[in-house]
Amino acid sequence: MTRRCTGLIAGLVLIASGSTAGLAGDAAHPAVVELFTSQGCSSCPPADELLGELAKRQDVIALSMPVDYWDYLGWRDTLASHTFTERQRAYAAGRGDGQVYTPQVVVNGMAHAVGSRLADIEAAVASTGDQLGPWRSGVTLRMEGDDIVVDLGPAPAGVTISDGRVLIAMTTRSIDVPVTRGENRGRTITYYNVVRKLAEIGKWDGTAGTLRVPKSQVMAEGSDSCAVIVQNGAAGPIVAAARLDGF
Repeated sequence: MTRRCTGLIAGLVLIASGSTAGLAGDAAHPAVVELFTSQGCSSCPPADELLGELAKRQDVIALSMPVDYWDYLGWRDTLASHTFTERQRAYAAGRGDGQVYTPQVVVNGMAHAVGSRLADIEAAVASTGDQLGPWRSGVTLRMEGDDIVVDLGPAPAGVTISDGRVLIAMTTRSIDVPVTRGENRGRTITYYNVVRKLAEIGKWDGTAGTLRVPKSQVMAEGSDSCAVIVQNGAAGPIVAAARLDGF
Protein backbone atom coordinates (compact mmCIF):
# COMPACT_ATOMS: atom_id res chain seq x y z
CA MET A 1 0.00 0.00 0.00
CA THR A 2 3.01 2.26 -0.37
CA ARG A 3 1.47 4.22 -3.22
CA ARG A 4 -1.71 5.09 -1.35
CA CYS A 5 -0.22 5.59 2.09
CA THR A 6 3.08 7.32 1.53
CA GLY A 7 2.94 8.58 -2.04
CA LEU A 8 2.02 12.10 -0.91
CA ILE A 9 5.21 12.76 1.01
CA ALA A 10 7.85 15.10 -0.32
CA GLY A 11 10.37 14.30 2.38
CA LEU A 12 10.80 15.07 6.05
CA VAL A 13 9.66 18.52 7.15
CA LEU A 14 12.02 19.96 9.75
CA ILE A 15 11.81 23.23 11.64
CA ALA A 16 15.56 23.48 12.16
CA SER A 17 18.55 21.27 11.44
CA GLY A 18 19.46 18.75 14.13
CA SER A 19 21.48 15.64 14.88
CA THR A 20 20.12 12.18 14.21
CA ALA A 21 22.35 10.66 16.87
CA GLY A 22 19.46 10.05 19.27
CA LEU A 23 16.20 11.30 20.61
CA ALA A 24 16.56 14.68 22.28
CA GLY A 25 13.70 14.65 24.74
CA ASP A 26 14.12 14.23 28.47
CA ALA A 27 11.92 13.01 31.29
CA ALA A 28 11.01 16.56 32.33
CA HIS A 29 10.28 17.70 28.77
CA PRO A 30 9.40 14.58 26.77
CA ALA A 31 8.98 14.72 23.02
CA VAL A 32 5.43 14.05 21.84
CA VAL A 33 5.27 11.66 18.89
CA GLU A 34 1.80 11.24 17.37
CA LEU A 35 1.41 8.38 14.90
CA PHE A 36 -1.43 8.62 12.40
CA THR A 37 -2.04 5.04 11.32
CA SER A 38 -4.73 2.76 9.91
CA GLN A 39 -5.57 -0.93 10.07
CA GLY A 40 -6.33 -0.70 6.35
CA CYS A 41 -2.82 0.46 5.41
CA SER A 42 -0.30 -2.27 4.64
CA SER A 43 2.58 0.18 5.14
CA CYS A 44 1.55 0.89 8.73
CA PRO A 45 2.42 -2.23 10.80
CA PRO A 46 6.18 -1.47 10.90
CA ALA A 47 5.34 2.02 12.18
CA ASP A 48 2.95 0.59 14.77
CA GLU A 49 5.72 -1.70 15.97
CA LEU A 50 8.22 1.15 16.12
CA LEU A 51 5.80 3.25 18.15
CA GLY A 52 5.70 0.42 20.67
CA GLU A 53 9.46 0.75 21.08
CA LEU A 54 9.26 4.52 21.43
CA ALA A 55 6.51 4.10 24.03
CA LYS A 56 9.02 2.38 26.33
CA ARG A 57 11.12 5.53 26.60
CA GLN A 58 10.79 7.99 29.47
CA ASP A 59 11.80 10.89 27.21
CA VAL A 60 9.03 10.27 24.67
CA ILE A 61 5.25 10.35 24.87
CA ALA A 62 4.19 8.10 22.00
CA LEU A 63 0.54 8.24 20.94
CA SER A 64 -1.25 6.21 18.29
CA MET A 65 -4.08 8.08 16.55
CA PRO A 66 -5.86 5.79 14.06
CA VAL A 67 -7.55 7.61 11.19
CA ASP A 68 -10.66 6.67 9.24
CA TYR A 69 -9.96 7.74 5.65
CA TRP A 70 -8.85 4.29 4.46
CA ASP A 71 -12.00 2.55 5.72
CA TYR A 72 -13.41 2.32 2.20
CA LEU A 73 -10.64 -0.07 1.14
CA GLY A 74 -12.38 -3.13 2.57
CA TRP A 75 -11.71 -2.97 6.31
CA ARG A 76 -13.20 -0.50 8.74
CA ASP A 77 -10.57 0.45 11.33
CA THR A 78 -11.93 -0.66 14.70
CA LEU A 79 -9.99 2.00 16.62
CA ALA A 80 -10.25 4.95 14.24
CA SER A 81 -11.74 8.33 15.06
CA HIS A 82 -12.57 11.12 12.64
CA THR A 83 -11.23 13.48 15.31
CA PHE A 84 -7.75 12.15 14.57
CA THR A 85 -8.24 12.58 10.83
CA GLU A 86 -9.18 16.22 11.45
CA ARG A 87 -6.19 16.69 13.75
CA GLN A 88 -3.82 15.32 11.13
CA ARG A 89 -5.29 17.61 8.48
CA ALA A 90 -5.07 20.60 10.81
CA TYR A 91 -1.37 19.90 11.31
CA ALA A 92 -0.84 19.76 7.54
CA ALA A 93 -2.71 23.03 7.08
CA GLY A 94 -0.75 24.67 9.87
CA ARG A 95 2.57 23.63 8.35
CA GLY A 96 1.34 24.75 4.96
CA ASP A 97 2.49 21.64 3.12
CA GLY A 98 -0.77 19.69 2.88
CA GLN A 99 1.04 16.43 3.67
CA VAL A 100 -1.50 13.87 4.95
CA TYR A 101 -0.61 10.17 4.70
CA THR A 102 -0.15 6.99 6.69
CA PRO A 103 1.96 6.07 8.50
CA GLN A 104 2.81 9.65 9.47
CA VAL A 105 4.21 10.89 12.74
CA VAL A 106 3.94 14.48 13.90
CA VAL A 107 6.60 15.42 16.42
CA ASN A 108 5.95 18.09 19.06
CA GLY A 109 3.16 19.46 16.85
CA MET A 110 5.74 20.89 14.47
CA ALA A 111 7.42 18.42 12.09
CA HIS A 112 6.36 15.26 10.29
CA ALA A 113 8.13 12.11 9.19
CA VAL A 114 7.28 8.66 7.87
CA GLY A 115 6.28 6.67 10.92
CA SER A 116 8.51 3.68 10.17
CA ARG A 117 11.73 5.68 9.72
CA LEU A 118 13.43 5.94 13.09
CA ALA A 119 16.30 8.12 11.88
CA ASP A 120 13.89 10.70 10.47
CA ILE A 121 11.84 10.67 13.68
CA GLU A 122 15.01 11.19 15.70
CA ALA A 123 15.97 14.12 13.47
CA ALA A 124 12.53 15.67 13.93
CA VAL A 125 12.71 15.24 17.70
CA ALA A 126 16.14 16.89 17.80
CA SER A 127 15.23 19.79 15.54
CA THR A 128 11.91 20.60 17.17
CA GLY A 129 13.46 20.24 20.61
CA ASP A 130 16.01 22.90 19.67
CA GLN A 131 13.26 25.14 18.32
CA LEU A 132 11.08 24.68 21.40
CA GLY A 133 13.88 25.21 23.91
CA PRO A 134 13.02 28.79 24.93
CA TRP A 135 9.28 27.99 24.97
CA ARG A 136 9.18 24.82 27.01
CA SER A 137 7.16 24.82 30.19
CA GLY A 138 6.47 22.20 32.83
CA VAL A 139 3.40 20.10 33.54
CA THR A 140 2.71 17.16 35.82
CA LEU A 141 -0.15 14.68 35.87
CA ARG A 142 -1.41 12.76 38.92
CA MET A 143 -4.42 11.09 40.46
CA GLU A 144 -5.98 12.51 43.59
CA GLY A 145 -8.92 10.41 44.70
CA ASP A 146 -11.19 10.10 41.67
CA ASP A 147 -9.77 13.21 40.01
CA ILE A 148 -7.09 13.60 37.39
CA VAL A 149 -5.01 16.60 38.45
CA VAL A 150 -2.90 18.64 36.03
CA ASP A 151 -0.36 21.05 37.54
CA LEU A 152 0.76 23.64 35.01
CA GLY A 153 4.00 25.54 35.40
CA PRO A 154 4.50 29.13 34.26
CA ALA A 155 5.69 30.03 30.80
CA PRO A 156 9.37 30.98 30.63
CA ALA A 157 10.19 34.66 31.12
CA GLY A 158 9.52 36.71 28.01
CA VAL A 159 7.32 34.06 26.39
CA THR A 160 3.76 35.03 25.43
CA ILE A 161 1.18 32.26 25.04
CA SER A 162 -1.50 33.39 22.61
CA ASP A 163 -3.82 30.38 22.56
CA GLY A 164 -2.71 27.79 25.09
CA ARG A 165 -4.85 24.68 25.20
CA VAL A 166 -4.67 21.80 27.64
CA LEU A 167 -5.65 18.45 26.11
CA ILE A 168 -6.03 15.08 27.75
CA ALA A 169 -5.55 11.89 25.76
CA MET A 170 -7.10 8.80 27.31
CA THR A 171 -5.08 5.83 26.09
CA THR A 172 -4.89 2.06 26.07
CA ARG A 173 -1.33 0.83 26.45
CA SER A 174 -1.66 -2.21 24.18
CA ILE A 175 -4.40 -3.65 21.94
CA ASP A 176 -4.20 -6.67 19.61
CA VAL A 177 -6.46 -6.40 16.56
CA PRO A 178 -7.09 -9.34 14.19
CA VAL A 179 -7.70 -7.94 10.69
CA THR A 180 -9.84 -10.20 8.51
CA ARG A 181 -10.27 -8.08 5.37
CA GLY A 182 -8.42 -5.48 3.38
CA GLU A 183 -4.70 -5.21 2.73
CA ASN A 184 -3.72 -6.47 6.20
CA ARG A 185 -6.12 -9.43 6.16
CA GLY A 186 -4.90 -12.42 8.11
CA ARG A 187 -2.67 -10.34 10.35
CA THR A 188 -3.02 -9.57 14.04
CA ILE A 189 -1.53 -6.14 14.69
CA THR A 190 -0.57 -4.77 18.08
CA TYR A 191 -1.25 -1.09 18.68
CA TYR A 192 0.42 0.83 21.50
CA ASN A 193 -0.75 3.84 23.50
CA VAL A 194 -3.88 4.04 21.40
CA VAL A 195 -5.79 7.25 22.02
CA ARG A 196 -9.40 6.37 22.80
CA LYS A 197 -10.49 9.92 23.56
CA LEU A 198 -8.89 13.32 23.03
CA ALA A 199 -10.51 16.24 24.82
CA GLU A 200 -9.68 19.83 25.67
CA ILE A 201 -9.95 20.28 29.43
CA GLY A 202 -8.84 23.88 29.83
CA LYS A 203 -6.98 26.92 28.59
CA TRP A 204 -3.53 28.11 29.58
CA ASP A 205 -2.38 31.74 29.45
CA GLY A 206 1.16 31.10 30.60
CA THR A 207 0.55 31.39 34.32
CA ALA A 208 0.97 28.56 36.79
CA GLY A 209 -2.20 26.80 37.86
CA THR A 210 -3.99 23.54 38.49
CA LEU A 211 -6.76 21.80 36.58
CA ARG A 212 -8.83 19.12 38.24
CA VAL A 213 -10.99 16.81 36.13
CA PRO A 214 -13.18 13.98 37.46
CA LYS A 215 -11.92 10.76 35.94
CA SER A 216 -15.51 9.79 35.11
CA GLN A 217 -15.84 12.78 32.78
CA VAL A 218 -12.96 11.82 30.51
CA MET A 219 -12.77 8.03 30.72
CA ALA A 220 -13.09 6.09 27.50
CA GLU A 221 -13.72 2.41 26.86
CA GLY A 222 -10.61 0.36 27.52
CA SER A 223 -8.42 3.27 28.62
CA ASP A 224 -5.85 2.41 31.27
CA SER A 225 -3.48 5.38 31.02
CA CYS A 226 -3.47 8.99 29.89
CA ALA A 227 -1.33 11.88 28.74
CA VAL A 228 -1.71 15.62 28.98
CA ILE A 229 -0.59 17.92 26.15
CA VAL A 230 -0.19 21.69 26.43
CA GLN A 231 -0.39 23.09 22.92
CA ASN A 232 -0.30 26.61 21.50
CA GLY A 233 -3.28 26.65 19.17
CA ALA A 234 -5.41 23.83 17.80
CA ALA A 235 -2.49 22.32 15.89
CA GLY A 236 0.53 24.30 16.98
CA PRO A 237 3.71 23.60 18.92
CA ILE A 238 3.44 21.40 22.00
CA VAL A 239 5.20 23.26 24.80
CA ALA A 240 4.66 20.76 27.63
CA ALA A 241 3.44 17.20 28.11
CA ALA A 242 3.25 14.49 30.75
CA ARG A 243 1.82 11.01 31.05
CA LEU A 244 0.23 8.81 33.70
CA ASP A 245 0.72 5.09 33.10
CA GLY A 246 -2.04 3.77 35.33
CA PHE A 247 -5.00 4.76 37.46
